[in-house]
Amino acid sequence: MYLVVGLGNPGDEYRHTRHNVGFDVIDLMADKYNVSINRIKFKGVCAEINIGSNKVILLKPSTYMNLSGESVREASSFYKIPSGNIIILHDDISLDPGKLRIRSKGSAGGHNGLKSIIENLSSDMFVRIKIGVGKPERALIPHVLGRFSSDQRILVEKTFEATIQATQTIIEKGCSEAMNQFNGFNA
Repeated sequence: MYLVVGLGNPGDEYRHTRHNVGFDVIDLMADKYNVSINRIKFKGVCAEINIGSNKVILLKPSTYMNLSGESVREASSFYKIPSGNIIILHDDISLDPGKLRIRSKGSAGGHNGLKSIIENLSSDMFVRIKIGVGKPERALIPHVLGRFSSDQRILVEKTFEATIQATQTIIEKGCSEAMNQFNGFNA
């Protein structure tokens, strides 16, 4: 069993912002697998799908970014999902829009959502798919809470599809295979 978590902030004011790319990918995965992300559970909203022979829980925490770990901890504890079977989809300012990078473990790298997950799981041994949102020209918070330009949005939407494919590859063939296949992705 796997837990796939898209990070973001709840509420219409944050919809389609750079910080909410994880939510965007989870919504697209739900559409692809013809399910609704509408079960209110684990301080978030979730749905269940199957990828290959694996049951997969899709989760969007409703805790706001900085407390995402509470939701991840509750879901992983309930289903007894080991940290190695948790996949976190999140924004990354060190990558340009249109790029993604997969890591099997690591530090929070200054990302408060990841920091919360690491603290709540007492582990950094979970897979993360970093979705490029570009570096801020000025202040960080207005940048991540802002929206993409129309040109950037086109690139990012291509990255979303690659993120879904990478997630499926991780679940079906392993993280190493997904890293080999997708870590050079550039929309």
